[in-house]
Amino acid sequence: MREKKNLQDLNGVYVFNVAEREDLDRPTARLIKEFECIEEKFDNDIGSKYGILSGSRDNSLYSALWVAQALLRKGSAKTADKRMLLLTNEDDPFGSIKGITKMDMLRTTLQRAKDAQDLGISIELLPLSRRNDEFNVSLFYAELLGLEGDELAQFQALAGERLKDMKEQLRKRIFKKRKIRRIKFIIANGMSIDVDTYALIRPTNPGTITWLDSVTNLPIKSDRSFICTDTGALLQEPAQRFQSYKSEDVMLSVDELSEIKRIASGHLRLLGFKPLSCLKDYHNLRPSTFIFPSDEEVIGSTCIFVALHRSMLQLNRFALAFGGSSNNPHLVALVAQNEIISGGGQVEPPGMHMIYLPYSDDIRHIEEVHADANTIAPRATDDQTKTASALVRRIDLKDFSVCQFSNPALQRHYAVLQALALDEDEMPEIKDETLPDQEGMARPGIVKLLEEFKLSVFGENYEDNDLTTGGTMTEASRKRKAIADNATKEYSKYDWLELADTGKLKDLTVAELKYYLTANNLSVTGAKAALISRILTHMGK
Repeated sequence: MREKKNLQDLNGVYVFNVAEREDLDRPTARLIKEFECIEEKFDNDIGSKYGILSGSRDNSLYSALWVAQALLRKGSAKTADKRMLLLTNEDDPFGSIKGITKMDMLRTTLQRAKDAQDLGISIELLPLSRRNDEFNVSLFYAELLGLEGDELAQFQALAGERLKDMKEQLRKRIFKKRKIRRIKFIIANGMSIDVDTYALIRPTNPGTITWLDSVTNLPIKSDRSFICTDTGALLQEPAQRFQSYKSEDVMLSVDELSEIKRIASGHLRLLGFKPLSCLKDYHNLRPSTFIFPSDEEVIGSTCIFVALHRSMLQLNRFALAFGGSSNNPHLVALVAQNEIISGGGQVEPPGMHMIYLPYSDDIRHIEEVHADANTIAPRATDDQTKTASALVRRIDLKDFSVCQFSNPALQRHYAVLQALALDEDEMPEIKDETLPDQEGMARPGIVKLLEEFKLSVFGENYEDNDLTTGGTMTEASRKRKAIADNATKEYSKYDWLELADTGKLKDLTVAELKYYLTANNLSVTGAKAALISRILTHMGK
């Protein structure tokens, strides 16, 4: 590097540090703005050099290991995970140096790496291969990392997986475990355990609005009071409810009413077991909740939970339970999930998914309600099914995940907050990833399949405006088309710009104003003043 910044005053090492450790736990606006400029600052002010220059005694790799070791000297290896990550596309940093100088640099660099490893600091390499030039780890880094045999042979193949695992681990650390609450799981009479419930995937909503006092800028606390309608006096005691029974009013307190309405106790009660084949896809009423045992209050919860979990997996059963709050009781299905482990660690944890089951009236068969016994439901032909299947396979999203797409409204909300917090003049551009991929849909292969699908379904003589009716216009469609054609014809008879400039739009009738609105695909509802305002807005007046 052209510039240097480190406590040891070594050449070729620039340390990006923060003034206070707490800033990393809760980033400040100043730190965020400084970090956003680090790439530009590196290119303009710091700069970099290619490898270790010949004829120079500066060993930038040795210096980097020394500075990193000094930064990691605090803390015990038993309580902290200390790790150095080397990201480089130079597989032979000492390739331009010859003779005794090269041997000396190699020896000192390898010894410095060994000293760091002896202190409990692990060193990992993430090679960045150049175009048409594969990274050769055997030239230098195999000896630095202590790779030999099978580890050396498989290193390059596993390098990409390690980078992917790092990204997944970072994502797991960013998104905290969203623990909902702890509930009691009643297994049988006299036996119960504690389980923690977690939300797996939930939509992210903007923060709640907090009303502030205009003078003190403190949060406002709402309070409710009851006033007697006869005397206007403030009632100190809460109002009582009553139920008429045999010409008498039975007074009920709020606590009594709550107890009467209480159906569920808030606990989870096991009812029995059923085969997994009885659980259908459409029984999933809303996003499921993940449950895991907890031994903090009830010792032995994990042992009972594990025994139940293993039996359900072996017998291919799910547990039927009753739970929920007093306001929202429901039946749930507990489906056991086995642990899934890959080379990078745990992919799916062991536990149970609590699936909320619907009531009978939540499942409605649309075909039974709207089917007419006198008509035969249309069925797709083999050719239509074939073209539809080919189209779906072509536009199918590979490895689809709901996390691939961001909520554009939410992104804009946080972009506005970021611009206000960082005192930025311009708001960052928000890309709406939910919009159709017009460029992708315009590829020749997809366009061809689309045409084949439309041809097989609607035939050769169809109009794009009538696709929803299968190529046959209904009476309502013909009427709407006639109105639109007439409006377009009458629209051309008026000089609308002159009428707007001279203020004579108000002299036209509502029917005449609707000619303009219909011809420009605008709404025709509202009073005459609203129609004129809509026309002027469309003209930009």
